[in-house]
Amino acid sequence: MGIQVMANVSQGKHHNIRGCLHKSLSARFRAALTASCNIHKGHFAVYVGESERRFVVPLWYLKNPLFQDLLNLAEEEFGFHHPTGGLRIPCSEDHFISLMSALS
Repeated sequence: MGIQVMANVSQGKHHNIRGCLHKSLSARFRAALTASCNIHKGHFAVYVGESERRFVVPLWYLKNPLFQDLLNLAEEEFGFHHPTGGLRIPCSEDHFISLMSALS
């Protein structure tokens, strides 16, 4: 079977594989761009709680020690690889909303 695949690739069918991969990546890229287009300059999106509710927060939150603690928790729980493409924060929505109120 592996020999047949190699024969097909050597006969030029690798072009179809490359085309399918390109279409798949392009669709993912378009989806990511569409999701991020609603973010105003100076802000970024985070996903909070089990339902991964999306919040758009100002960049200056990054300087706040309370928010930095949440980022450290996110790093410990999820690492730097976020398969959903967004920054996930491991706390309840209620806790995050009260933190946003305290920071504002």
